[in-house]
Amino acid sequence: MSAPAPSPLAIVDAEPLPRQDEVLTDAALAFVAELHRRFTPRRDELLARRGERRAEIARTSTLDFLPETAAVRADDSWRVAPAPAALNDRRVEITGPTDRKMTVNALNSGARVWLADFEDASAPTWENVITGQLNLIDAYTRNIDFTDPKSGKSYALRPAEELATVVTRPRGWHLDERHLQLDGTPVPGALVDFGLYFFHNAQRLIDLGKGPYFYLPKTESHLEARLWNDIFVFAQGYTGIPRGTVRATVLIETITAAYEMEEILYELRDHASGLNAGRWDYLFSIVKNFRDGGPEFVLPDRNLVTMTAPFMRAYTELLVRTCHKRGAHAIGGMAAFIPSRRDAEVNKVAFEKVKADKDREANDGFDGSWVAHPDLVPIAMASFDAVLGEKPNQKERLREDVSVAAGDLIAIDTLDAKPTYDGLRNAVAVGIRYIEAWLRGMGAVAIFNLMEDAATAEISRSQIWQWINAGVVFENGERATADLARRIAAEELAAIRAETGDEAFAAGKWQQAHDLLLQVSLDQDYADFLTLPAYEQLR
Repeated sequence: MSAPAPSPLAIVDAEPLPRQDEVLTDAALAFVAELHRRFTPRRDELLARRGERRAEIARTSTLDFLPETAAVRADDSWRVAPAPAALNDRRVEITGPTDRKMTVNALNSGARVWLADFEDASAPTWENVITGQLNLIDAYTRNIDFTDPKSGKSYALRPAEELATVVTRPRGWHLDERHLQLDGTPVPGALVDFGLYFFHNAQRLIDLGKGPYFYLPKTESHLEARLWNDIFVFAQGYTGIPRGTVRATVLIETITAAYEMEEILYELRDHASGLNAGRWDYLFSIVKNFRDGGPEFVLPDRNLVTMTAPFMRAYTELLVRTCHKRGAHAIGGMAAFIPSRRDAEVNKVAFEKVKADKDREANDGFDGSWVAHPDLVPIAMASFDAVLGEKPNQKERLREDVSVAAGDLIAIDTLDAKPTYDGLRNAVAVGIRYIEAWLRGMGAVAIFNLMEDAATAEISRSQIWQWINAGVVFENGERATADLARRIAAEELAAIRAETGDEAFAAGKWQQAHDLLLQVSLDQDYADFLTLPAYEQLR
């Protein structure tokens, strides 16, 4: 008697979408199901390991480089695989969700790379997950020209040689995709996003002279990088493309990963392309991991923690040194400013700050950097052109002058800045506004002239939580308490109602966002990720 056929993936509680059958083919679903069978058990073990490590940090209030991987760090002989031509020059990268308009604008932006985002810049509605995949397929087959029905503006791709190279970011390991299940168990969102994209586009991209390239988010250890590497090896074998075709850039946006940068590159060495220095998620990770660590781990307002803060500088300089020692690209942080169409003075001040930030990164040895808006591409490009000239990167700058001790990465108390009352108000205001948009299916949201994503909401609610639990007293004499946060949130909600009008307020998800922000900011049990309870409310 023959063995029964493997259980097919079930599409659960999802309204059918136009053209979804082009993405959810039997062959693509069989591939995703196989990824799920092989790799989800290890994903689950690694998520449990995160909890164990967090508990250890709670006991010790410290972190160190791993003694068990010292030999990897000491071995000067290994390098990551050489960069493919399409990823050798990454001096400016633009980030954004995979909606149709952004897809065309990002590819046409003049940036060398587009981070096509299924993660923090995309709320994972079923529509966003599936239409994002369709938009990328349509871009590679040049079937994406369209006219915006609201504005009447037409969008069309430039010639192929002028388009940005796509690097796709799947969801983090902690998020499941409830609409795709195998025997009643949801498939990890990371495997859905990676699997569908890789299956449909890997060979197509090779034929275009590029390849399946990825950004890996929220990585917390080299063992998580090892899991990704095994997935890449399996996926390439399954589809019959050469091993090493995949390239991955890892976001070093957790404090634990900052202590394992060399090991992460080592695990991915046949597929590694580089590391990226995040900011808001990195600060969120510090609060999450050291939330019981006492006053020396209390962060000031997020906008007061610049990349020149000593502990942030230690992190970024160590990242550049690590990448260049191993032949990988070092990619800098985000310029999130959104130009104002009404206020030239606001733009002038912001552009000067963006230029200073990108000048610093280029001079520190970074090979490229991120922007959130096409208008910032020329500013960042000028900063890197001034340092790189005709060279594609500056990996020859080994930064052997950099020496970072374990304690330097968590020396939060080297900051003079303190939490402020205005900082609390801002965290509440931005948190409510972002979560409301996310619950409506928008992951990248312009708030107060900045492009915000889920990392913004995470640092906002984390700071509210930390300041209340640390009993911070602000400069006006008020103590951070749950009652104060509730009062400010109520005032913010009333201000939003006055600003939008009753009808628009009622049509939005403002009360829901207000309640969710307070839930994750005030609960004694700190939720690992805001997006977990938020996803339960996302329809």
